[in-house]
Amino acid sequence: MARKINRKIKQRRREVAGKYLSPVRRLERFVVPKGERIVAMTFDDGPTNMPVNPVADPELEDVSLTRALIGIMSEFSAKGTFNVIGTTEHNYPDKIGRINKPTWSGVRHDHYPMFGKDKCAGAENQKELIGELLKNGHEISNHGYRHVLFGRNSIVYGSREHFSNINEVVDDLKQLHELIKSEFGYEITMSRPPHYIDRIPDGFTSYDAYALMGYDYLAASFDGGGWMPTVGDYREDVRKMTDPVKNCLRADADALCGQIIFQKDGFNMSLMSPVVTALPEQLKVLGEYGYRVVTVRELKDNYPFEDFCDLSKNFDIARELDREGYIIGYKTNEFKPDKTLTVGEMAMMAMKKSDYGETLAQIISSGNDRKKYFKQPYYIAFRHFSREDLMERAGMEATKEDIVSFFSDSFGIVPTIRKNTIKRFEYLEVLSELLKS
Repeated sequence: MARKINRKIKQRRREVAGKYLSPVRRLERFVVPKGERIVAMTFDDGPTNMPVNPVADPELEDVSLTRALIGIMSEFSAKGTFNVIGTTEHNYPDKIGRINKPTWSGVRHDHYPMFGKDKCAGAENQKELIGELLKNGHEISNHGYRHVLFGRNSIVYGSREHFSNINEVVDDLKQLHELIKSEFGYEITMSRPPHYIDRIPDGFTSYDAYALMGYDYLAASFDGGGWMPTVGDYREDVRKMTDPVKNCLRADADALCGQIIFQKDGFNMSLMSPVVTALPEQLKVLGEYGYRVVTVRELKDNYPFEDFCDLSKNFDIARELDREGYIIGYKTNEFKPDKTLTVGEMAMMAMKKSDYGETLAQIISSGNDRKKYFKQPYYIAFRHFSREDLMERAGMEATKEDIVSFFSDSFGIVPTIRKNTIKRFEYLEVLSELLKS
C-alpha cells in the first residue's frame, strides 16, 4: 500500500512539474534512436579511498573502491558520471548511527566513507582520485560539498541537520564547483541533491539552487543497487543487484535504452561494497545485449529529451538551442513538440539559462518580487524582456501577432509565420533565427 501511495505521489508531482518550462530539467531518461542501445551510469558519494569490503577478488586486495570501479569500467570500455562530494569531515560533532539503517554513517549528518574516516572520501582530500576519474574520461557532477540535506525529511532523516535557506545551499554547491574548476579546469554541469530532498525551508527548492548554478538535475531511472543493507549473504547481495538488470533486459532488450542507472561509489548501510562484484556482471550483461555505457553528459548532449528524438522535425534545431543554453524543455525533461505554444512559453524559450540565473539571483538578494516569482513560473522571462504586460495571458495560446510583436520588440527580428497559432516544434524555426545572430 505504501509503495502504491508513493507511486501516486510521484506521478502527481510529475504532472505538476510537466506543466511549465524550466531552466533546470530533471534528467531521468532520454529517447535514443531506434536500434541504438546506449545507457548512462552514475556513482554517488565518492571518490572513496578505502579498500573494498569484502575482498571477493584477490586482485582487489588493498585496492581502493574508486580505483576498483575505474578499472572495471575501463575493462568494459564504459564511462560513468561520478556524483562526488567535497568532504564530510566538518560534519561534527556527531554520533555514529546504527548499522543497516539509513542513518548508519551518522545521527546528525552523513559521513563518507564511514564515521571517523571522512578524509578517505571526497574531492577535497582525494584529488588524485578525481584526476584519475577525469583522465579515464568519466564525468564529475556535484553532490554537495558537505552532503548536507537541503531541507527537512522527518520520515527517514528526522534527526538530520539541514540547510535553512537557498543561500546556504548555493554556497555549499559553489564550494565544490570551484574546487573542481580551480584544481582541474573542469566545469560541472549537473547535480543530484543529497537523498533527493528538494524543498528548502525558505520556500525555494533544489531547482532554484540549480538555476543559480546553471545546472541540470541529475536523477536516475533504474536502481543498480549497492546501497541497501546486506541480507546476510554477500553473494545474495550481489544477486539482488545483477538480477534486476538481467530480468529487465530478458523481458525487453531495449528497456534500458536512454536510461540512467544509479550506483554507489562507497559502502552500503552495512559497510560493504557489493558494487565491485556486481558491476562487472551488470556490464557484461549490458554488453551482451549490445549496450554502450556512457556519461550522462554525453547522453544529454546528443539526445536531450525523453520524448523528442532525432527523427522528429526540427530536432536538430532543438538540440542546438539546448546546447546554447536556451530554456526549451520542461522540468520533466520533456519537450512536447505537438503542444500548442503559449504566451509564457514564447517568452521563456527565447531566454538563456544564464540570464535566468542572473535575474533569479537579483530577486533572491533584494527580496523584491519573490511573490511574483513563486506565483508565475514565467515571471522571470517576462521581466527579462520587459513584457510583464503579458503575464495575465501566460497560459493562453500565443497568436501570430503575439510572436511577431515579441520578436520584433525583443530582437529586432520579424519572423515569417503563416498560421495564427503554432506548435512548439514549429516555434523552433522562429527561434533558430537567434542562433544566427
